[in-house]
Amino acid sequence: MNKDFLRRLLDAPGPSGFEVRPARVWREEAESFADEVSVDVNGNSMAGLKTTAAPRVMMAGHVDEIGLQVTHIDKEGFLYVDEIGGWDPQVLVGQRVRILAKSGDVLGVVGKKAIHLIKPDERSKASKTTDLWVDVGAASRDEASEMGLRVGDPMVLDQSMIELAGDRIASRAIDNRIGAFVVLEALRLLSVDPPAASTWAVATTQEEIGYQGGGARSSAFSLRPNVALVVDVTFSTDVPDISKKELGEHEVGGGPVLSRGSAAHPVVFERLVEVAEAEGIPFSMQASPRATRTDADGIHLTRAGVPTGLVSVPNRYMHSPNEVVSMADLENTARLLAAFVRSLGPDTDFTPR
Repeated sequence: MNKDFLRRLLDAPGPSGFEVRPARVWREEAESFADEVSVDVNGNSMAGLKTTAAPRVMMAGHVDEIGLQVTHIDKEGFLYVDEIGGWDPQVLVGQRVRILAKSGDVLGVVGKKAIHLIKPDERSKASKTTDLWVDVGAASRDEASEMGLRVGDPMVLDQSMIELAGDRIASRAIDNRIGAFVVLEALRLLSVDPPAASTWAVATTQEEIGYQGGGARSSAFSLRPNVALVVDVTFSTDVPDISKKELGEHEVGGGPVLSRGSAAHPVVFERLVEVAEAEGIPFSMQASPRATRTDADGIHLTRAGVPTGLVSVPNRYMHSPNEVVSMADLENTARLLAAFVRSLGPDTDFTPR
């Protein structure tokens, strides 16, 4: 797999609603092999092969990440923030941040009252985002303004991708920029010998805040797919203090996780299982009795309905500065998607009977 592309994609800052930089990296890579590459008004990036063939397949992974946004700059030059997406505020304490200001990036640090100054009976209490601030070194609001800072500026934690032992990597943006990476890598595999199906990889926007479907809904409406595959992350349960009876048994390095129930279409699920077994790709299964909390929720009821499959990558330490996944899982997920697409023909029927 193209690890250089993966690193550039993961390191590009792009929280929900501000995904321009990683989306641009994604499209530049897609242009090296796709037949057609475009971007829509919502920032969704699309790359297609054989765009007039049938059936029409959509492979989607969201390109946004969680972040923070400036809500107020006080007269002393300190920045106050709110969350873009779901944070555990404890992981924000003491972090460095990169603020995406209009005139260029500004670096800062997350500040909090020193432990010595916190009353003993309050020291065990969890921090809230409202208890924190960002210090960019400015001495006043005017100085912060001169640095190009404004209310509404987004920011991400200033963490780059690193390689751990074996084939594991860590990054602040695993969720779910690796989904956008995997769908494009699957398209790359298919481009060597294009399949019968018209196939589109989509890097969707605003999934982390997409309570009405985000960019997944609008891009699916535009593409009119006959079937969709969504790639996201799920909780690995191979770390301490995780309940397997609630979440299932999913290991980093154990292969993709296939979702059953909710937005995951039963016919698509069974076909994914058949393809994985035929290709010798390891996998596990996950129950989704209610919402999947992924782009699948925004796609499967678009227009008259889209049969949708959800394929997830086991991820440790989700929504933290150091999420961890296995490169083998990324490769196997891309292989599974490509093999699924190759199994389709013009007469493939996804109607449950």
